[in-house]
Amino acid sequence: MGKQAIEIVAFIGAGIMGAAIVRRFLGAGFRVRVWNRTEEKLRPLVNLGAEWAASPAAAADGADIVCLCVADRSAVETVIFGELGVCSVAQPPALLVDFSTIGPGATKDFAARLQAACGTSWVDAPVSGGVIGAESGRLVVFCGGKPEDIEYLAPVFAACAQRTTRTGEIGAGQALKLCNQLVVASNLVAIAELMSLAQASGLELAQVPQALAGGFADSIPLQIFGRRMAEGVRSPVLGELSLMLKDLTMVEDLMRQYGRDLPLTRAALEVYRRAAREGLSHEDLAALSTLYLGSRHPRASDS
Repeated sequence: MGKQAIEIVAFIGAGIMGAAIVRRFLGAGFRVRVWNRTEEKLRPLVNLGAEWAASPAAAADGADIVCLCVADRSAVETVIFGELGVCSVAQPPALLVDFSTIGPGATKDFAARLQAACGTSWVDAPVSGGVIGAESGRLVVFCGGKPEDIEYLAPVFAACAQRTTRTGEIGAGQALKLCNQLVVASNLVAIAELMSLAQASGLELAQVPQALAGGFADSIPLQIFGRRMAEGVRSPVLGELSLMLKDLTMVEDLMRQYGRDLPLTRAALEVYRRAAREGLSHEDLAALSTLYLGSRHPRASDS
């Protein structure tokens, strides 16, 4: 289908990730209409030139594309199919781009329903790179959808990402994102355990991430969240433990669906469930270390 150049972007969800992506879109010259469940979070974006919308429908009506960046599949379903949702508008956008992580099953279901309801096509585009990647425009995007739709979205992805990969049809981006989360979640548990063993060995924890930089144990999570664990930093929240637990639970669903036994994933999942039981759900991912180091500032002298 012939499409005009993307000018108006509707953006649903202005949490820490969504807001960072919106700022990148504004900087790239797009006209952005924003809606968020908590209106207070929209003020800084409106001050930067975004247009406040009273509902998902108000944001999406007449827009070229609509982007979602919300917490879970329930939120995605509500903003699309609920009262004043995206599919209720008089002029639906040509494409919906879902940056959320909701799993391949829900994605395929919602995409079919949206196409039937208003003719809008779906591209699943979950991202990796966290808030820091979003702020710097260096996210990595995993796309599922038609090649021509993803190509059309190239200017939008270029504003916020260093690389975009089409991994297959609708839902394939979500599948790769869950594989990505398996590695990230397990790595964070390993980093927390590393800090525990380093502390018991009398090492100065603040030196550990830099000492390991460039070696085989190095990783972006080590340099970001390992430093936070070592220094006792929990704010601002760069990623909630509850969201990682949500993602790992979807990984567990895929394991069952395909009959794969992944012991490391199961062990990591139990650590995140323990964190939730101990009231850490809305804490930063670095708070995993408190399961091993306690709540005090984690210096070697604490051992």
